[in-house]
Amino acid sequence: MEKRQLGNTDLLISRIGFGAWAIGGGDWSYGWGPGDDEAAIGAIRHAAEVGMNWIDTAAVYGLGHSEELIAAALSGMNTRPYIFTKCGLVWDSSRRTRQNIKGDSIRKECEASLRRLKVDVIDLYQIHWPVDEDIEEAWEMMAQLKDEGKVLYIGVSNFSAEQIRRCQSIAPVSSLQPPYSLISRDYEAEILPFCLNQAIGVIVYSPMGSGLLSGTMTRERIATLPVDDWRRKHPDFNEPALSKHLDLVENLKDIGKTHHCSAGEVAIAWTLQNPAVTAAIVGGRTEWQVEGIRNAPEVKLTDEEMRRLA
Repeated sequence: MEKRQLGNTDLLISRIGFGAWAIGGGDWSYGWGPGDDEAAIGAIRHAAEVGMNWIDTAAVYGLGHSEELIAAALSGMNTRPYIFTKCGLVWDSSRRTRQNIKGDSIRKECEASLRRLKVDVIDLYQIHWPVDEDIEEAWEMMAQLKDEGKVLYIGVSNFSAEQIRRCQSIAPVSSLQPPYSLISRDYEAEILPFCLNQAIGVIVYSPMGSGLLSGTMTRERIATLPVDDWRRKHPDFNEPALSKHLDLVENLKDIGKTHHCSAGEVAIAWTLQNPAVTAAIVGGRTEWQVEGIRNAPEVKLTDEEMRRLA
């Protein structure tokens, strides 16, 4: 699988990586309903087999469960994929989550993630969401963790250009993780060009709109999503937006026929053709789902197809 250098790091990463949000399961604020742990472990291993050389997760995914599953999947692997994880969302005994990017909290989260992942170092450690008044304190701690060798590189997720500049005044920012898809384009006009200009790597999340653009999501399937799947209540999965998005999926399917690929692969390919985008995070809970998106980096859309989709 084609690889790109991630920002100012020496990491060469595949154009798509395994996203481990959904495998965290349900029973938390942004859960995806009950999961099959053995299937998730199989999906991670299959992703590595087909050339995805990095995994993106977060401590909060499944309240630690996603990181534990990754550790189980890595056990026995001859070559370990790069591990990217995130901090800044913590939880209590009642499984309620809240933001905290105070320095001491970030250190505790990092040490807990290292234990769950069963690794000596995290390849890319990211602040999940900004808390504006605490950005400088948080970034100073991130830089300390890097200096101590607990993490190799540090990045941010869901930050604005101005917030990234504030971090840069303390220590270099290696990467940004923003939401980016045909139905989520808020970062496109200003922040993606900023990252390109600053040589900051960009790994986009939800390039298929959390499954909505995969080509397998229908009104009937949405109606049967588990009660603890966060997508049931999200505006994108409900009217009036839903009809518009499903019309877009028909265009994705039509273009996919030309390229002998799925609608989801076309949606991912569209994000990868933005010159600022280093790679895309693609989630999967089964080997079958991984197989359905593995060829997305090979899909090269024409200018006319890019315009049609946009």
